[in-house]
Amino acid sequence: MVQAPSKTIALAEFLQLPEMKPSSEYIDGQVIQKPMPPGKHSVIQGELVPAINGVVGPKRIVRALPELRYTFGGRSTVPDIAVFLWDRIPRDKNGEVASTFPSTPDWTIEISPDQSQTGVTINILHCLQHGAEVGWLIDPKEQTVFIYRSKQTPEVLDEPDNILAVPSFATE
Repeated sequence: MVQAPSKTIALAEFLQLPEMKPSSEYIDGQVIQKPMPPGKHSVIQGELVPAINGVVGPKRIVRALPELRYTFGGRSTVPDIAVFLWDRIPRDKNGEVASTFPSTPDWTIEISPDQSQTGVTINILHCLQHGAEVGWLIDPKEQTVFIYRSKQTPEVLDEPDNILAVPSFATE
């Protein structure tokens, strides 16, 4: 659903708006509200975050964060899962995880049964153009995962026995 402002707004103005549920994103001067995630989306997201954090989190390699707003490159988006290298996680003055993330994740994951595939793919490509190593687009309806890497041909996994390749930094 598009929140149709009477005019294009500035990113700074958008960042002052109250958070909504589901989240809104700022893309090309427009405020776009994400759809409410359906059950399959929630199950995949709910299992993937602890799976990633359970393997590499204790080693302080990366941290997977669900529904995290990050703002960079003139956009403010909320991917389903953002994964940051441990030493790239923004910290506040107390050394705790910061409230705002002004940089690209190292790995972005979108689970997209009801969103525009084009819009979600553009968000993944935006991350890759700004330094992300990899982006996954998971389509539960088609049981397909698209893997995007910077300056490489996307990979499509659509067979039950396919093994998902994880970024090099996330391997044990």
